[in-house]
Amino acid sequence: MSTFSFQRFLTPLIHVLAWGLLALTLLLFQPMQGRVVLPPQYWVRQGALLVLWLAAFYLTTRLSVPRLLLRGRTGWFVLALAATAAVIILLGQFLESTLHLSELMRQAFHAAGEAGRRGAVPGAPPRPRGNRFDLVSLLITLLVLGIGTAITVVQHWQQEARLRERLDQQRVEAELSLLKAQINPHFFFNTLNNIYSLTLIDGDRARAALHRLSRMMRYVLYDTASGHAQLSQEVAFIQDYITLMQLRFTDRVQVTFEHPEPVREVLIAPMLLLPFVENAFKHGVAATAPSHIAIALRQPTPGQLEIDVRNTLFPKASTDLAGSNGIGLTNTRRRLDLLYPGRYSLQVTEHTPDNEFEVKLSLQVS
Repeated sequence: MSTFSFQRFLTPLIHVLAWGLLALTLLLFQPMQGRVVLPPQYWVRQGALLVLWLAAFYLTTRLSVPRLLLRGRTGWFVLALAATAAVIILLGQFLESTLHLSELMRQAFHAAGEAGRRGAVPGAPPRPRGNRFDLVSLLITLLVLGIGTAITVVQHWQQEARLRERLDQQRVEAELSLLKAQINPHFFFNTLNNIYSLTLIDGDRARAALHRLSRMMRYVLYDTASGHAQLSQEVAFIQDYITLMQLRFTDRVQVTFEHPEPVREVLIAPMLLLPFVENAFKHGVAATAPSHIAIALRQPTPGQLEIDVRNTLFPKASTDLAGSNGIGLTNTRRRLDLLYPGRYSLQVTEHTPDNEFEVKLSLQVS
């Protein structure tokens, strides 16, 4: 709350300090030397110019730049700046003429010159400017207009950049939610079919399978709500999945799961590794032939994760990542692109010399 309040009042504070500094500069700036008593009309003109510069600054930042420059009306914007500068200079000269400032300044210099000749101040002060074009006021006017334009344009670019970043983040979150929603029902649909088949054979084992499935569902629905999970939780989830799948198959299916003991904890996207394992069970198991599935999870370094999944290759429908049978792997590749851009390597070998289908993932998680 305090940080929010500070940021809320920071911009007005900067404006007040900047204009105060300009006012102080005008107060201390005297383009003449010697003991010259400036008439009050001089300070009236300087104060009026300060007000005009302030009005020009906010007119430019609030109206000219947003309504003209940022909408592509560059010609009208330049014309507006020129008109603003001309109005300020003309008003300044009008004030100087109305207040008879030139005559008053000559009198002030004359008095200072007389004092100098009497020895009060060595050297006579220079003569004041005549009633000519005020170059200093024009330069300050152009500086104020230029600063106002630059600040507004930079703020606009920053706002657009923040908006694009926010939209990209929302798009990524929406795509991740959709991909996760596609993967999870795909897994649970297959698992429920397995449990249904098991109820016809062994009720006790089916009840144990339902208990394991409920634990897995609790993990997916609640423990992964933050969008991240501990690697140990993912390992336990994969182990539960393998155990659940083995209830359906006979000893003709050999499954091995190697993982570090103990696991070095890192945060990982929930259910990111499951599609590789699920794909192996889906396409690497045959009812009439021996088959094997080998899953190896490694951590070469604390921030690097590798998984290698191999399964027996059977002449079935293709398990290509782009195929209809590989929706889980397709979505996983998309999730990797969104979550770990440039930080992963995914290799798919559809036919190894050992007649296996192999998927290797190397992931930099931190």
